This record gives sequence, C-alpha cells and structure tokens, in this order.
Amino acid sequence: MAAAILNIGLVQFDVSWERPDLNMQRIESLVADQQDFDLLLLPEMWSSGFTMTPETASEPAQGPALQWMMQKAKQWDTAIAGSISVSDGTAYFNRFYCARPDGRIAQYDKKHLFSYGKEDEHYTPGQTVVQFDIKGWKIRPIICYDLRFPVWCRNNDNYDLLLVVANWPITRIHHWDALLRARAIENQCFVAAVNRIGEDASGLQYNGHSSIYAMNGLDGLVMDDKEAVGRLSLDKNELISYRNQFRFLQDRDTFTI
Repeated sequence: MAAAILNIGLVQFDVSWERPDLNMQRIESLVADQQDFDLLLLPEMWSSGFTMTPETASEPAQGPALQWMMQKAKQWDTAIAGSISVSDGTAYFNRFYCARPDGRIAQYDKKHLFSYGKEDEHYTPGQTVVQFDIKGWKIRPIICYDLRFPVWCRNNDNYDLLLVVANWPITRIHHWDALLRARAIENQCFVAAVNRIGEDASGLQYNGHSSIYAMNGLDGLVMDDKEAVGRLSLDKNELISYRNQFRFLQDRDTFTI
C-alpha cells in the first residue's frame, strides 16, 4: 500500500573536484543525525563534480560511489539518489542511481548531454525513460540539462514526483527556477531538485537554489546558497485531490519519443 507521506532531503553542498572520498565524508557530516528520510537526493556527479575527463575520473558501473550509496541506504534506512560519472564497457555515462534500503537499484542514463559544455563529446546519451517507486510513489528521474526538454519530461499520468539532480551555474539560475516551476505545473506533479554550490575546476560558480515545488507550481522549499540538507514532507493525498479537481493531464497532447 502506498504511503501518503514521502519525506525528502535535498543534500546541497560544495562538491570537491574529483575527490569521491571527500564528498562522501561531507555528505555524511551534513546528514549526521538527520536520518529520518524516505529519500535523500544528491547533486549531479556528486562524487566528482561535472567532470569532462571521464577517462581518469569515472568509476566502473559497480564502483565505490555506488557501493557507498548502497551501504548508506541500508544503514540510514533511506533511498539515496544522485548521478555519477560511470564507465560501462567502452562508453562513459552520466548515470543516475537510486539505491534503496532493500538493495534494489534503479538507474537512468542522462538523455540530453550539455553540448554547450561539450558533455556530448565525452559521454554517451541514454535513450530510455526510467521510472521507479519508493513506498508506492511513482518517480521519474532526470539530470540537469534534461530539464529544458518538456517532451522528454512529459507526464503521461504515470508519475507523481519528478527528481532533478544538477550542476546548474549561477549565470543561468533564473532559468533553473523558472523551469522547475513550469515542469511541476504542466505535469501536475511534485518536483524535487538539488543543485550544488561553490566553484568547480572550470571556474563555474554555483549558488544552489535546490527546491521542491508542488503540482500547482507553489514552492514548498527553496534553499539559498549555503551547504545544508533541506527537508520537506510531500502529501500524496494533496496531489490526488488537486488532479481530481483540475484534470489537465487528461487533455494533454500525445508525443512519440
């Protein structure tokens, strides 16, 4: 039976460049005793930063970063999700993982690679829409640049919560704020999104704005530019009630991807 309430934590932090060990320690320190979540969301490439040198910085598909996520999911009794630079066969992927306490893993490879930052020259795009469940909530993950493509994100009345993990720079943070709200409104879903802070090795600066929006576009949580774990409890009964009152999804267009 689905749980009415889903407790989400957004782990917004300054990602150390290509130092998974330091990033793991930082997350553990930030989470500390706050281990009463159903889902903890980490930024895009949380273990390395948004690296364009996967030849040296990526991990194998079952590498230490994923193993750490699985270990902490079990230890903290919470699902842990975020993306990692992964080497799989002869290709590199910006791969989202969700590790659940029971050992199950969901994964999604980023579809839209950030050509402006030459991500498409180093990584292979995914081709598959992925959905999974946590406590009966239907969840759809996307990664950073995917947020700009509404057809790819379209809710065909088959998910409740859109997860967004990102490295979204301060220069375009107003796009981030606007697009998150838009995706929530047009898909009549909750949107939970986490972004990093600090400066990466390329000199790009990030100011967070990790957020959770409700299906009506109202913000339930908007974080500032500091390291913190933001938290919010989502109520599925509110989602169901809103969708029953405003049946916009039934009038949606049909797209073929």
